[in-house]
Amino acid sequence: MNRALGVCYYPEQWDKSYWSRDAADMVELGISWVRINEFAWSKIEPQSGELRFEWLDEIIEILGKQNLKIILGTPTATPPRWMIDKYPDMLICDKEGNKRIHGSRRHYCFSHRGYSEECDRIVELLARRYGRNANVLAWQTDNEYGCHDTTISYSAAAKVEFQNWLRQIYSANTANNDGDIEALNKAWGNVFWSMNYSCFSEIDLPHNTVTEANPSHSLAFRKFSSEQVIKFNKRQVDIIRKFSGAPITHNFMGRITYFDHFKVGKDLDFASWDSYPLGFLEDRIEADEEFKKQFSRQGDPDFQAFHHDLYRSVGNGRFWVMEQQPGPVNWAPYNPNPLDGMVKLWSWEAFAHGAETVSFFRWRQYPYGQEQMHTGLHLPNGTKSAAYYEVKKLNEELKNFSLIETCNSKVAIIFDYDADAAWDIQPHGNNLSYFTLIFETYKALRKLGQSIDIVSSCHNNFSTYKIVFVPGLMYMDEKLKTVLSKFSGQVFLGPRTSTRDKNLNTPIPLPPNLPNFDAKIVLTESFRSDSPIALENGGHFCNYRERLEGSANIVERTVSGEPAILRGGNFTYIAGWLDSVALKRIFLSALKSVNLEVFDLPSGVRLRVNSKERFWFNYSSQAQKSSIVNLQPAEVFIEPIDGS
Repeated sequence: MNRALGVCYYPEQWDKSYWSRDAADMVELGISWVRINEFAWSKIEPQSGELRFEWLDEIIEILGKQNLKIILGTPTATPPRWMIDKYPDMLICDKEGNKRIHGSRRHYCFSHRGYSEECDRIVELLARRYGRNANVLAWQTDNEYGCHDTTISYSAAAKVEFQNWLRQIYSANTANNDGDIEALNKAWGNVFWSMNYSCFSEIDLPHNTVTEANPSHSLAFRKFSSEQVIKFNKRQVDIIRKFSGAPITHNFMGRITYFDHFKVGKDLDFASWDSYPLGFLEDRIEADEEFKKQFSRQGDPDFQAFHHDLYRSVGNGRFWVMEQQPGPVNWAPYNPNPLDGMVKLWSWEAFAHGAETVSFFRWRQYPYGQEQMHTGLHLPNGTKSAAYYEVKKLNEELKNFSLIETCNSKVAIIFDYDADAAWDIQPHGNNLSYFTLIFETYKALRKLGQSIDIVSSCHNNFSTYKIVFVPGLMYMDEKLKTVLSKFSGQVFLGPRTSTRDKNLNTPIPLPPNLPNFDAKIVLTESFRSDSPIALENGGHFCNYRERLEGSANIVERTVSGEPAILRGGNFTYIAGWLDSVALKRIFLSALKSVNLEVFDLPSGVRLRVNSKERFWFNYSSQAQKSSIVNLQPAEVFIEPIDGS
């Protein structure tokens, strides 16, 4: 498939005199796709029922005359002010019960029925009007679900819907489908601390308790909150499909884990995400200050790649970058200008991982509002920014490499959103998070030159892989255990993998209860980061470890003689949180054992292998030399594979 460039455009923010000139300039730059309308509800409907589509008709026609393809956004992330007067209880509430008032965006509660119906109405109006428009060739639902901590709401509407959701979950054994409260009490272990309920209407939301809430209660609420996002998105998708055959996407965000993206992705034609490498480095990544200083103008060498691989899976093999950072943003603790060449490098990296389109945010910087410090391809006065010229150069390079063919990797990591919730609810120690565990696994493999597929816990065919990593997946259903036990390659699990049931309770017999693996966890501890536990072959367990007993083969011990890594069948269980030294050593051995080619890459250098090319990327601000290739700062080198 041809790789294309796009841009995010906000015609409602500019006088009409700009529109035709902007469209022509987009074509000259090499832009193919233009996303519009995702924040324009008040422009379409300034008062309830007062509809003004003429401006939208006009801009769609102008863009279409230039053969620009339009992604039309549904504007439901920004309800207009009159909506709050109509539904004052539609506002999302934080954990303390405070309402998120009008004045920004994403201030609605997913559980509010009235607002959901208003969204149905505006989406249907748009779909009816533009569903067969020859210029509208894709749709985007809403914008960045979950951004700004807006997935989980503690509103009155959420409480009512949560109670109804629980009734349905526990209705299997009741004649009138009114729910079996005793089944819930048993599943949650409510006999502890006298927490039994006599009916579902007694169940509150798990917040403002004296100490932590019941973990089963908290996990159920997290799952419910995720399901509300999935349902909200599906309502829009179903409406659009009635009137349009164009593909539908949603633009996900970096490190937003409060809802199941895989389940949202099942209702979409492709996934997309918004890539802000410099903002994410300062805002969403755990790293020491020296590391952040080293990569402050380039971004973490693995964070973007991780999300490319994740959203390729969420999108069932198809993804875009809907918003690519072009310069300084406005929302991070620090907002530096990218190193020269990085905008082009980030874009090439997305294409190397399978992105069909990279779209830049945004065409022109707006001189008003919350994002006036967020750069675009043009300054507010229309002057071209530095990123404009990088995009221009990228377009020229794409003419020679527009048919990049991705292929399945030989290494897979299982990622699960319920596991992230479980770790968040029951971390068992400071600095312990599921996302960090997964990301450190991913980084260690990338540093060894691996291309990686990220798959969900529902994945059931691993035949194309040689090795699968399953760190921290607290609940593993029996189907996944069976599939992995029959897998012809190696499976690396732990820590905390298969240690809880679906309600976040400790199973008996004791975990991990894996096929052909005879060992049980008899002790779990977290400990101070300044007191690591040394492993006999180098490196340490840091922050967390488990003690296992049984007849499984002991592959490695701690220096004090306790089992650290155990093997049974094709399962290898790592009984602790590995530091970077141990990760590199153990993963290097594991990759070589399945005959994978391994590279010990220089600092900041990363590799992506596809069907016909190897892509080398230098995230470092210094020239880097390896046995294969020499790279200047922010350089991308595309190496044809023999025979291509």
